[in-house]
Amino acid sequence: MSVAQLSPKHNLQQEREDLAATFRWTARLNMHEGVANHYSLAVNEDGTQFLMNPNQMHFSLIKASDLLLLDANDPSSMEGPDAPDPTAWGLHGTIHRHLPHARCAMHVHSIYATVIAMMEDSSLPPFDQNSAMFFNRVAIDTEYGGLAFEEEAQRCCQLLADPSKQVLVMGNHGIMVVGATVADTFNRLYYFERAAETYVKALWTGKPLRRLSDEVAEKTAREIESYPEQGDKLMIAIRQILERDGEDFRL
Repeated sequence: MSVAQLSPKHNLQQEREDLAATFRWTARLNMHEGVANHYSLAVNEDGTQFLMNPNQMHFSLIKASDLLLLDANDPSSMEGPDAPDPTAWGLHGTIHRHLPHARCAMHVHSIYATVIAMMEDSSLPPFDQNSAMFFNRVAIDTEYGGLAFEEEAQRCCQLLADPSKQVLVMGNHGIMVVGATVADTFNRLYYFERAAETYVKALWTGKPLRRLSDEVAEKTAREIESYPEQGDKLMIAIRQILERDGEDFRL
């Protein structure tokens, strides 16, 4: 696909490098799933052209140059040797076709978020500061029906149509996180997994938990949303550490 239509506002190489760096960091955090799962990033104004990882390449090996540049409105994207994973195309293609606010989308089966997704009640109650940042900001899908082909993808997309819901707990499956940038989205993905881990381990104690009030939870969520540049600073740190360690993600 030609990139001639891309807006000059976008630094395509920078965006490729940021996305590649998050794949590498996800692998370091052991939040990957073998050669499955997928991240994508819209790179044109209406969000329909997007970068995504190649089919079944381990996150720890992905470089900026490996990322596919796809068009959500072009069915021929599924033809040829470089075709993306069919479920990734179904899920991410649908999101980028219909949800221009969801410029970045990250889907994983990370352990603790998936534990939450398996529970009868898949909500994440505000028991600590990290979980409070997601108060009233999570959608939950309870209708898992198999791999994320057309019907599954459409339902997930509809649940993320409200811009205030930037996390989708995919019941019996995993998690989808969306955002405006790679840094914003990965920061949210990271903190949801951390909050889920803390919650699950707190449940293991069998002791009563002290839940924050709705008022405090909402206040905390708003304060974190306005906290200056946290996601950007994390992205910079991730790149610096990868470069320090000689990782070739920028190639």
